[in-house]
Amino acid sequence: MSLRHSLWILAGGLALSACATANSARVPRPSPFPQPVDPPAVFHPSPAESAPQPPALTSFSTASFLAAAEKLRGVPYVLGGTSPTLGFDCSGYTQYVFGLYRIMLPRTVLEQYRIGKAVGKSVKAIKAGDLLFFRMAGPTSPVSHVALALGPTEFIHAPSTDGVVRSEHLTSPYWRSRFVAARRVL
Repeated sequence: MSLRHSLWILAGGLALSACATANSARVPRPSPFPQPVDPPAVFHPSPAESAPQPPALTSFSTASFLAAAEKLRGVPYVLGGTSPTLGFDCSGYTQYVFGLYRIMLPRTVLEQYRIGKAVGKSVKAIKAGDLLFFRMAGPTSPVSHVALALGPTEFIHAPSTDGVVRSEHLTSPYWRSRFVAARRVL
């Protein structure tokens, strides 16, 4: 390999890593088709941050529902994950949070997209507790990612293999361009 060829490869690698670093510092970009790299890390919340416990059936309120969803911040993303101990994928996270309130959601993003009442794509129509659906890659499926609305422009989700449950803003260009619709289950 020539010195010139080696320098081009090095320059290209630096340019790509700089671009990814600059962009990822501002807006996390989940992989459209996440793949597990290592065995899942076990999440051990501190006693103050313990995973929410199922509430009494008579105690439902949107505020307690969202508080339970937010208590799961920091749980790592795990492809196929459905528990706070081992991790969540996006639909496993929403299924778990709704399940705390004995509201059974189907397991996959596409199945969750088919339930509830259509709210549409208007940010003004979104309410806390709605499911938000996104198309992350190509037109092969109407949706490929789901999140839980914390309000009209903020949501919480399990985003990608290198991420953890966290909140984002629907007003960011990255998420706004991928937003498909909201559906109301509650």
